Parts: sequence; C-alpha cells; structure tokens
Amino acid sequence: SAGSGYRAGLRLAEQGDCTAVFAANDQMALGLLRALEERGRRVPEDVSVIGFDDIPDSGSFQPPLTTVHQDFAEVGRRCVESALRQVRQGEAEPGTTLVPTRLVVRESTGQPPSREGGRG
Repeated sequence: SAGSGYRAGLRLAEQGDCTAVFAANDQMALGLLRALEERGRRVPEDVSVIGFDDIPDSGSFQPPLTTVHQDFAEVGRRCVESALRQVRQGEAEPGTTLVPTRLVVRESTGQPPSREGGRG
C-alpha cells in the first residue's frame, strides 16, 4: 500500500547510503516518493525509485515513476485458464507461469550520486 511504502520511505530516508529503492508495486512507490520528499531526499538526484505494475497513474506521480510494466489482462487470462484446467482435470498443475514484463523508464531514476556528493 502507499502507507507501507511511506513508512518504509521514512526509514530509508534516514540512511544516507541508500541511493535506490525497488518497490514491490507502484502504490508503495508513491508512498516512498512522499516520504523521501518530506525528509529532503531528492528523487532521482539522491535516491532513484522504481515501482512494479505500471498502473495508469504512474506517469502522473511527481516525479513520473519508472516502473516495470505488467500486463494485468494477460495475468488474469492465465489465472483463469489455470483454474479451469484444475477444475477439468481434478488436480493442480505444478509449475510457474511467467508473464513478460518491460521496463518503463521515466523521471524517478537517474545516475547514482558520486561519493563526493555530486552527480556521477
């Protein structure tokens, strides 16, 4: 949730050596962005933030969020197909199904800061 991302962001903002965060989803990344900004950590100058899902509002975050795009319709289709197979066959099929993803680069990521405090 955005709230859990916010709480994690408050803790991470205190760690001066934290230069990047990969959030489990875009909602958590939204909370991270807020916490980092409140604590004076600039995104992406001080900390890069990446989300996962590419929800429709990701490009409207401030700054626009770099994220991993996931095709929710394809995930849903594969889940339904798997459930129907289970019902028809009477047992679950072991294994993992991977749905392709792609990186959507926006303004929440940048070069890590140099050790001298400037940009790399």
